[in-house]
Amino acid sequence: MDRVSSFDEPLKKLLGGATAKVMAEHLDLHTVGDLLHHYPRRYEERGKLTALADLPLDEHVTVVAQVADARILMFNNGRGKRLEVTLTDGSGRLQLVFFGHGVHKPHKELLPGRQAMFAGKVSVFNRKMQLAHPTYQLLDASDADEATEAVDAFAGRLLPIYPACKQLDSWRIAKAVDAVLPSAQDAVDPLPAALREGRGFPPLPEALLKVHRPQTKADIEDAKARLKWDEAFVLQVALARRRYADTQLPAAARRPVADRLLDAFDAKLPFTLTEGQEKVSKEIFDDLATEHPMHRLLQGEVGSGKTMVALRAMLAVVDAGGQAAMLAPTEVLAQQHHRSITEMMGELAEGGMLGGSDQGTKVVLLTGSMGTAARRQALLDLVTGEAGIVIGTHALIEDKVQFHDLGLVVVDEQHRFGVEQRDALRSKGKQPPHLLVMTATPIPRTVAMTVFGDLETSVLDQLPAGRSPIASHVVPAKDKPHFLARAWERVREEVENGHQAYVVCPRIGDDAEEEKKGKAKKKAAEEDPDKRPPLAVLEIADELRKGALAGLTVEVLHGRMHPDEKDDVMRRFAAGDVDVLVATTVIEVGVNVPNATAMVIMDADRFGVSQLHQLRGRVGRGSAPGLCLLVSEAHEASPARARLSAVAATLDGFELSRIDLEQRREGDVLGQAQSGVRSSLRMLTVIDDEEVIAAAREEAVAIVAADPELEHLPELRTVLAALLDKDREEYLDKG
Repeated sequence: MDRVSSFDEPLKKLLGGATAKVMAEHLDLHTVGDLLHHYPRRYEERGKLTALADLPLDEHVTVVAQVADARILMFNNGRGKRLEVTLTDGSGRLQLVFFGHGVHKPHKELLPGRQAMFAGKVSVFNRKMQLAHPTYQLLDASDADEATEAVDAFAGRLLPIYPACKQLDSWRIAKAVDAVLPSAQDAVDPLPAALREGRGFPPLPEALLKVHRPQTKADIEDAKARLKWDEAFVLQVALARRRYADTQLPAAARRPVADRLLDAFDAKLPFTLTEGQEKVSKEIFDDLATEHPMHRLLQGEVGSGKTMVALRAMLAVVDAGGQAAMLAPTEVLAQQHHRSITEMMGELAEGGMLGGSDQGTKVVLLTGSMGTAARRQALLDLVTGEAGIVIGTHALIEDKVQFHDLGLVVVDEQHRFGVEQRDALRSKGKQPPHLLVMTATPIPRTVAMTVFGDLETSVLDQLPAGRSPIASHVVPAKDKPHFLARAWERVREEVENGHQAYVVCPRIGDDAEEEKKGKAKKKAAEEDPDKRPPLAVLEIADELRKGALAGLTVEVLHGRMHPDEKDDVMRRFAAGDVDVLVATTVIEVGVNVPNATAMVIMDADRFGVSQLHQLRGRVGRGSAPGLCLLVSEAHEASPARARLSAVAATLDGFELSRIDLEQRREGDVLGQAQSGVRSSLRMLTVIDDEEVIAAAREEAVAIVAADPELEHLPELRTVLAALLDKDREEYLDKG
């Protein structure tokens, strides 16, 4: 165990309290191992200068540049002085400013022709980029003090530039790394020797040395390839062990039985299933027929018919004598699923009732806000087995809810659903039930392999016949106000043609707290129009009723309404009694009104790419073409507008999820649910390293199949144990 211990040494033992404290608080680095895995972000070459032309605003940067000139300026009638230094590097110029007492030392040292490393935060003053009071280190000082050391240290070397923070710049981190580098020799190497040699990787201590203190660019490449592989491999082994453990759990096989519910349901379908639906159904039925629990992720575009596939699986389980539960993230969604499933099943959903079918089963709804009598009846139907299918929110997980024989759990929209909840539901069966997770957020293959690595994946990528194309356009409300006026005319035209429309806003705009914030923001907005609060449902609905859509029935829908009220509005909208529904994102998933053909999304730049894609999927669900208008006041050249143009340009969710990932950091995409895993990915980028992840997965599967307990690989076991500390172990357990 001594070999791990030097990695576990707290940094304060080696670095001194103040530095260790900053590292812990601002960079989340606590031990020697943490610091050794804090890799340089890039490398500067001695004498090669960072392009000053490419400096990003508002970021902490490190530049190597030459002083072009320096001058002292007086202000406040000679009472104040400031030093302005201009740097150059051949690509551009950058100004440094120092004030007050901070002027003397740099004035003596930063002489024209001198070269130094500077670190600070880039800001703009008088339309020029500048660094105020940067820290710096001379690289070519002529006097023989510590600068000579600096020259020796940096001469001919690649200078590692570390992810830094205001309190600790890159070269201080580099000094700290120097102090702990000897411990790299004690690194426990997780890769089995045969695998490492087969792929030509350097040993781990060597890779750590090369990544922090490379002699050549080839060193950096070697080290990165090795360290990326480690991250992907250890994670994939953890996931492969999960999957293996799941295959060891017992489950009741649920094989479809002929001439029962499923066949009766298929016989009354007014259309044939798409090839994709047939293929995915077969994968699911094969899984259900095995004696260990299915764990499958079903990805499909909005409207690709996932609900149909899930319903057929549920019916097959009921035919085999079990019960199926479908979990939705919100009450509105649970009610909609209940409504659409009972409509699809018709008399088959009325088993045991008069006029119901003798092959039928009861389909019950269970949500938190149900009345006592209805709830009691639903619970009774579950425990007796009278109800073969139950649809509900997390109310299904409460202790009071008992099933007769739970065979399948379908979870809708995993990313809104806590892993603990899936776990609690799993314990409701006599044996672990089969699990099907559905998501309409397309997930690129690599992310699926890392985030949902414990689930097998099925993808539905064709739209069922009869779904119409959706045209999407960006409406630049600020540059071209007449475009917005035209947008409301288009909504009116859709309604005149017998259709309906959605208007989506980011905010509700009702309570006092929001009111207070709103007033403050309104004031801020008068001073700076970019700071106005997001548009609100209640205000927009009001304006539309009085203005652009006067004479049409305009109703609102948002999360703070009473469930009965919400239900009533949705029912009237579905029935066609409401022309325009102004709503928050409560309509993002699951709302199905084929007659709604137009959607206007206000402040569209305040939504994420995949959220816009989800919302847009609410229109074009019938035979008439859909129209989605993305209204934004963002500047034409801004990243927000680029995002909207990307959404308008393609209906391919997988393409959009790639764009989304490239624009955000992995961490956001893997989401908070991935708490444990995210911090273990430092070198690996989920989107670019697809080959590494796929190859690591194959190796991991083979290793776990041959040696599930990793008895012959003690180093890999040790590293796994360190990675999967308590929280992460739990995360993976429930994930």
